[in-house]
Amino acid sequence: MNKTELAAAVAARAEISKKDAAQLINFVFGAISDTVCEKGEEVAIPDFGKFSLKAVPERKGRNPQTGEELTIPAHDKVVFKPATTFDIFSRKHY
Repeated sequence: MNKTELAAAVAARAEISKKDAAQLINFVFGAISDTVCEKGEEVAIPDFGKFSLKAVPERKGRNPQTGEELTIPAHDKVVFKPATTFDIFSRKHY
């Protein structure tokens, strides 16, 4: 499912326009992104999961074209951990 399809599904369930649904999705994802990436805070959504930053240490890698060894610098990445209740087989479909 892409963003357009997600907006259509939200619009149908909420009985709003696709344009309004897309705008709401942008607001939600923007708030999550700002909180996690800029503030470094975790975003926990009950019965869904948590978004947080994870520190990735420096490591060695190889350039696949030349085989040359290089150092990949340490960085942070956004990770998502689903809630234990986020089970595809037991979820009710609304």
